[in-house]
Amino acid sequence: MTGYLIRRLLQLVPVVLIVSVVLFALLRLMPGDPTVDILGQEATAADRAALRADLGLDEPIWRQFTDWIGGIVRGDLGSSWLTSEQVGTMLSERMTATVELGVVALLFAVVIGIPAGILSAVRHRKATDTALNSAGLLALSAPHFYLAALLILVFSIWLRVLPPSGYVLFTEDPVENLRHMILPAVTIGSTIAAVTMRQTRAALLAAFGEDYIRTAEATGLTRRRIVGVYALRNAIVPVVTVVSLQIGALVSATVVTETVFTIPGMGTLIVNGIFSRDLPVVQGAVLMVVVLVLLVNLLADLIYAWLDPRITY
Repeated sequence: MTGYLIRRLLQLVPVVLIVSVVLFALLRLMPGDPTVDILGQEATAADRAALRADLGLDEPIWRQFTDWIGGIVRGDLGSSWLTSEQVGTMLSERMTATVELGVVALLFAVVIGIPAGILSAVRHRKATDTALNSAGLLALSAPHFYLAALLILVFSIWLRVLPPSGYVLFTEDPVENLRHMILPAVTIGSTIAAVTMRQTRAALLAAFGEDYIRTAEATGLTRRRIVGVYALRNAIVPVVTVVSLQIGALVSATVVTETVFTIPGMGTLIVNGIFSRDLPVVQGAVLMVVVLVLLVNLLADLIYAWLDPRITY
């Protein structure tokens, strides 16, 4: 296991490097002049030239990239072009809200998706199965920005039970923190819950046709024990795979959801950085998100062996 873990960590290095090259190139291909966005249209050519020299934009593109990569190796993600604040400091301040939102959304998806999938499989081709599949299809079809607006309309404007936007630190007020997290977490987690439910249902239905399940039924074991102990233990591995693959979708949904609910996280930082052409902030934030997604997928691979001892690396 240790050797496998070391190999996987080493494999992350070229992946992160390739992502860095693509990210850096795409941001530099964006139309417009960053100095105009920073100084405004009224700035003189001399002022823009001075700013370009100060930001290092007058250097060859390969030199800009190597300087950025060299800074990352030293633990320096650069400074914001707008505020001169260290990008690493900005990310550490915004990371808390994004990680919390992602964790709560993922917990919501798993707590709702897996039991719903089990119930749908057990009640196969019955009214409960049809209703759950219809609800899952609806959750998969609804865009996140539309679902967010709908939840705000119902729970914040009509019922007035949850706040429509904002963020409160957990250390300041745990109750208010949870109240502010519910709507954005449901917005993001609904899609993942639907995918999890459908995968759990499919995996369980496939397991019900296996010989060991028929043997367990022949020995007189209860249906609950067969499903919970035998079938689910074998069906949960592909579910873990699907959930880990949904982390990327969760990250992209976070960008939209944080903007709608005005949560000061990584998503709003990326959006504001793109609109203001603050490229060091965008580069650092996106690279951090990529690393987190890769680490979560690695963690999912390690969980496989814990769930199924037959899996070896």
